[in-house]
Amino acid sequence: MSDSSDKPSSYKDAGVNLEAAEETVSRLGAVVEQTRIPGVLSGIGGFGGLFGLREAGVVGDEGADPVLVSGTDGVGTKLKLAFQLDRHDTIGIDCVAMCVNDVITTGARPLFFLDYFATGKLRPDQAEDVVRGVAEGCKQSGCALIGGETAEMPGFYDEGEYDIAGFCVGAVERGAMITPEQVEDGDTIIGIASSGVHSNGFSLVRKIVSDNELDLNAVYEELASERTLGEVLLEPTRIYAGFVRDLLDAHDVHGLVHITGGGFYENLPRALPEGLGATIDASSWENPAIFDFLKKHGSVATDEMYRVFNMGIGLAVIVDDADGIIEAANECGFEAWEIGSVNAGEGIDLNL
Repeated sequence: MSDSSDKPSSYKDAGVNLEAAEETVSRLGAVVEQTRIPGVLSGIGGFGGLFGLREAGVVGDEGADPVLVSGTDGVGTKLKLAFQLDRHDTIGIDCVAMCVNDVITTGARPLFFLDYFATGKLRPDQAEDVVRGVAEGCKQSGCALIGGETAEMPGFYDEGEYDIAGFCVGAVERGAMITPEQVEDGDTIIGIASSGVHSNGFSLVRKIVSDNELDLNAVYEELASERTLGEVLLEPTRIYAGFVRDLLDAHDVHGLVHITGGGFYENLPRALPEGLGATIDASSWENPAIFDFLKKHGSVATDEMYRVFNMGIGLAVIVDDADGIIEAANECGFEAWEIGSVNAGEGIDLNL
């Protein structure tokens, strides 16, 4: 068994082309725009879709002015590890987390969730494990699981395999909504710890595991854990809804960033207005051991790691006054660090 492959690994080598993904989104913009109706407040590309009930004529101009915020996502190829290990109790949490963590970046409170579970041959025990995970994720998020769809599709999925996707709707008063326009030059960026790899970058993870013949059932000293590699990788995505709810009650938050697919380089700019960028000091927090493990065994460039993975920061909070933010995170059981600042300019300057 070798410690690293002969050739450095990248996300593109693993079969995922981020440039093609960006081009696809740009091509879809005009198609999506054709469906616009009164009430639509956002285009594609944000963390969550915004829909104003007043503009849609659902509520009047007097009194409450709620905006619905929606998000949909799946778990990606992390599912492949669940199939290999025949462990399905955490995948539903991942599905909820990927949707909810997007929705809360607008300041919205998650209200309800629907799931879609599809498989070639329905195994009731497996389906129950997955949906129990969905229910657990909803409980952690404070939202209701109000429905969904279970589809049995013979011949479409390999035996024992399935796909899971979810859809979340939240709501926020228009005046309390968090938007990029609130972020200012000089604001501080606080990083809130992730629980591990979360649910992004697993095409590259699986390539590294395969290329190096790593054993998902083995305990590796490098991981500084008594858990197996598979258990570390299947650690469910952390849900930040409760923390954000408490945070917004007590602090003036200018921006929230879910560090999801695309890592730091793609996600931080989504929370910044035109003309502002950010400087991040990567030495200000300690990366979980799993990222050093993947970097070493895959010979992955440092810059690529921050472009693909969350690197230990699952949520970034942008504020003008950082006092109390780290303490608030600690009270919720999350580690937190001051990791950078907002500055004039464009793009993300990541000091590695």
